[in-house]
Amino acid sequence: MKKKILTVVGARPQIIKSSAISRAISKYYNKDIEELIIHTGQHYDENMSKVFFDEMMIPLPSFNLNVGSGSHAIQTASMLKGLEEIFIKEKPTAVLVYGDTNSTLAASLAAVKIHIPVIHVEAGLRSFNKYMPEEINRISCDHMSSMLFTPTQKGYDNLIAEGFKSRQKGLASIDKPHVYYCGDIMFDNSIYFSKISENSSSIVSDLNLEINNFILCTIHRDLNTDVKRKMESIFKALLEIVDNTGLKIVLPLHPRTRDRMEYQLSKNLYNKINQSKKIFLIEPVGFLDMIALEKNAKIIVTDSGGVQKESFFFKKPCVILRPETEWVEIVNNGNAVLTDSNYDTIIKSFNLLLSQSDYTYPNFYGDGKASEFICNKIVTYL
Repeated sequence: MKKKILTVVGARPQIIKSSAISRAISKYYNKDIEELIIHTGQHYDENMSKVFFDEMMIPLPSFNLNVGSGSHAIQTASMLKGLEEIFIKEKPTAVLVYGDTNSTLAASLAAVKIHIPVIHVEAGLRSFNKYMPEEINRISCDHMSSMLFTPTQKGYDNLIAEGFKSRQKGLASIDKPHVYYCGDIMFDNSIYFSKISENSSSIVSDLNLEINNFILCTIHRDLNTDVKRKMESIFKALLEIVDNTGLKIVLPLHPRTRDRMEYQLSKNLYNKINQSKKIFLIEPVGFLDMIALEKNAKIIVTDSGGVQKESFFFKKPCVILRPETEWVEIVNNGNAVLTDSNYDTIIKSFNLLLSQSDYTYPNFYGDGKASEFICNKIVTYL
């Protein structure tokens, strides 16, 4: 009998991540696993959601909760109600969640309360900063899960340190959760979609960018966008970098960032950013265009966990606009620098990374077959 898996996604990175598992199921496990996708609607902007389902060739969701924006409590409560109703009706073998969003937390809690096993992909990551909502979400989800798949050795070590046992025998359950270091499904995706991107994306030429001679920047985390002095500091640094290097900056604007810029930045700085001929403020881009920008950039500046990791996949140095990262490997190896929003540190770190050429890229994130590994363990031990 097929195992029915309900996959819950709600934010752009989760939609992208889910494509790797969906692809593995379709190619290798279609006789063993039936997957239904639930979209919570946590990201409700059309450009941040539907375009990714279309572009990534992911099956359209069987359910869409359309919860939209709201406070953490309102958003999570709306999801809990809608997800529980679906879970009770569909009676799945398990619920599969990704990462650390409110959708991840709500799906895990709704499932575990009615004794449905939870599968957490991208488990074990820790920033060790509990002021981050994502940190609370990921810790809570891990301790509600029956199967935990971590992309890095450090993630595995974190789980063992928190009391999870290695090499559990028998079937996985909430009381005997199985923990696996499987590699990163986003590495799977990067390998798969990189070739497709070469033939389908024209964004580099459309923006008249010189290959390996521009900066890719993304800013979206509320720890930066919702604090005036941090937004000011980051954008002042970007202007200084443009003036010092002459490099163009491409900045696909997350809806939150676009909304905050006008009132978080001083009028003078806001006008300079918008009038700059070197800073390209563009709409959010699809994953294939994002890969093209990442592959062809000279250096990446970001507060996104996914983008900083993809910078490593595509062998680009990275300035991380955060005080900490879950992807400690790339910092420890010298491929990235943590700067938070500090103006001086951003400038200094950018110049340092730009001046270096002796980067190495160890095999931190697996062999590109994490999704197949995950499906095999689900079929065998759930």
